[in-house]
Amino acid sequence: MKFVIVTGGVLSGLGKGITAASIGLLLKLRGIETTAIKIDPYINCDAGTMNPYQHGEVFVLDDGGETDLDLGHYERFLDCSLTSEHNITTGKVYREVIERERRGDYLGATVQVIPHITNEIKRRIRKVAKESGAEVTIVEVGGTVGDIESMPFLEALRQLHREVGGNENCVFVHTTLVPKISVVGEQKTKPTQHSVKELREIGISPDIIVGRCEEELLYDIKKKIALFCDVPIDAVISNPNVSTIYEVPLVFERQGLTNYLIKKMKLQPKNGDLSLWREFVERIKNPKYRVRIAIVGKYTYLHDSYISHKEALTHAGAKLRTGVDIVWVEAEDLEGGASIPDVHGIIVPGGFGKRGTEGKIMAIRYARENNVPFLGICLGFQLTVVEYARNVCGMEGANSTEFDENTPHPVVDLLPEQRDIKFMGATMRLGASDIVLDENSLVYKLYGKKVISERHRHRYEVNNEYVDVLERKGLRFVGRSKDRGLMEVLELPSNIFFVASQFHPEFKSRPFKPAPLYLGLVSAALKFKYGEDIIVNEVGNDGD
Repeated sequence: MKFVIVTGGVLSGLGKGITAASIGLLLKLRGIETTAIKIDPYINCDAGTMNPYQHGEVFVLDDGGETDLDLGHYERFLDCSLTSEHNITTGKVYREVIERERRGDYLGATVQVIPHITNEIKRRIRKVAKESGAEVTIVEVGGTVGDIESMPFLEALRQLHREVGGNENCVFVHTTLVPKISVVGEQKTKPTQHSVKELREIGISPDIIVGRCEEELLYDIKKKIALFCDVPIDAVISNPNVSTIYEVPLVFERQGLTNYLIKKMKLQPKNGDLSLWREFVERIKNPKYRVRIAIVGKYTYLHDSYISHKEALTHAGAKLRTGVDIVWVEAEDLEGGASIPDVHGIIVPGGFGKRGTEGKIMAIRYARENNVPFLGICLGFQLTVVEYARNVCGMEGANSTEFDENTPHPVVDLLPEQRDIKFMGATMRLGASDIVLDENSLVYKLYGKKVISERHRHRYEVNNEYVDVLERKGLRFVGRSKDRGLMEVLELPSNIFFVASQFHPEFKSRPFKPAPLYLGLVSAALKFKYGEDIIVNEVGNDGD
């Protein structure tokens, strides 16, 4: 087994996840099979109960795992589907060790961080590496070196390094901040030096240092980092600001990072080809068209809360040679009297709780009445039904029982299996399941097949008792769950593009395989802005 361990220092948000995903992509494009693990030192067992303002988006996997958003980066860059075992948290590790202690598995031993916690961490890493069949496993350690909660994980990785035979089989990549002081215009290495010093005190010496900076690291700065941090100058890699995260692998490749890793780890690569990836990045950076799409949410002050939506729009835009400018709209602001901006499309994404729901309903109504291309996701799907019931079907007071238990028209209600739930974590309808599409629908044309598999994360559903009256008034439910007949997709045929889904298509969008509903939305936004003939006459086969 071979491992690349990605750690971070100085502060969070330096792009460890993108660094890890980029390394995985570069190795994969050389024919070296890779997988990725994210370690999150928080005590939560998973990210499912976290407010997006604290940790960003909750990324849902096929198996229902609610994980850190970096697993989304891994899936998108590596074009793979991961499992909940690829996300290791303090909560998962300690729960397993405590349960074993209660069963008596430790035969009366005093259970301690070393060796019991560290052994469990290593067991989980090795299990994923073995079962994936990958030649190289990328392991990203969340947080920063020096955080007290990270200590058991770093100690476990120090042990793993020795146990697998050292640098040939286990390489440490340390990401640090190289700030530029504007007053003097100088790149500063001291934060990197102190971060590496702290890592060494734990017993880990980095093999590669990735310097996060505004601009490319100057050669003299690279020399200084190499000298003070005891790495070759070829192992000091710049990670400057770029216009798209998908350019980062190209930046690393240009500096020789892939070749350095291959040589150091004695890997056997095949001929690599970055041409398709370069073309993808070029399409993002130099679009032929531009559209504006509003995301009307309740966590818009932290854009990472909707990161999969952003990336799905990027993928669709690249396919259609279109730059998508996202306009962030806080739903509560609409309730306070703010107007909906001039846009060519609207997304109402998921969320939980009553706050902002009436603002989202206002946005849905605006899109429907003004024929603005619209896509509703999860809660956006449910509120689309509420809006239509109130304003088209005349059901005054229609609502979801999540927000009004006494609504006279509960067009959205709690899933039956959720009624006796006592614990909130990992108890929703989660993960991928099959949906059967109506062949006479726009959604079917977008997917090109009758049965699709998409990921879910919800407790409430459309109340089937109201489906007939909604459809008699023009709304069409064109997708139902294969196993239970739950309403999954709706569309309004009279509009240019008015679609909503209970599932989350954004989670399965990939750079070369955009999520069909986002591709449909961006295509409709192009038509809305430029005219009906643009897809046929200008974009052609790129829009199929």
